Amino acid sequence: MSWKTLPELKYTESDEWVRIEGDTVTIGITDYAQDQLNDVVFVELPRVGDKLQKGANFGVVESVKAASDLVMPVSGELVAVNDALTQAPDLANSDPFGGAWMIKVRLDNTGDLAALLEPAAYEKFCASRAH
Repeated sequence: MSWKTLPELKYTESDEWVRIEGDTVTIGITDYAQDQLNDVVFVELPRVGDKLQKGANFGVVESVKAASDLVMPVSGELVAVNDALTQAPDLANSDPFGGAWMIKVRLDNTGDLAALLEPAAYEKFCASRAH
């Protein structure tokens, strides 16, 4: 396994990570996702103030290999966007859990968090896709 998870984060089967900070969450793509994409060359993100629904697409990540939709793990109001990513999309490869955070959302419903995967469950899910 050449990619990692962080114990304080939750994960989705569509390869987003979620950092819970009170009633706000920070969302990015996982190390597994950036490893699969390879060289990220473009990131498209929504605007602050947008209302986003769980399961809806909130942006796109493009690499030299493919384009992937970003899927909302929770519903809420967009309160911050990482503009640095649009200028330096390769941050998604070099720092997926830090400098490459994508959006911050104020939660509509904390119950959305119950559907997220713990790190061990996400690792098992990713390993099952590798075969």
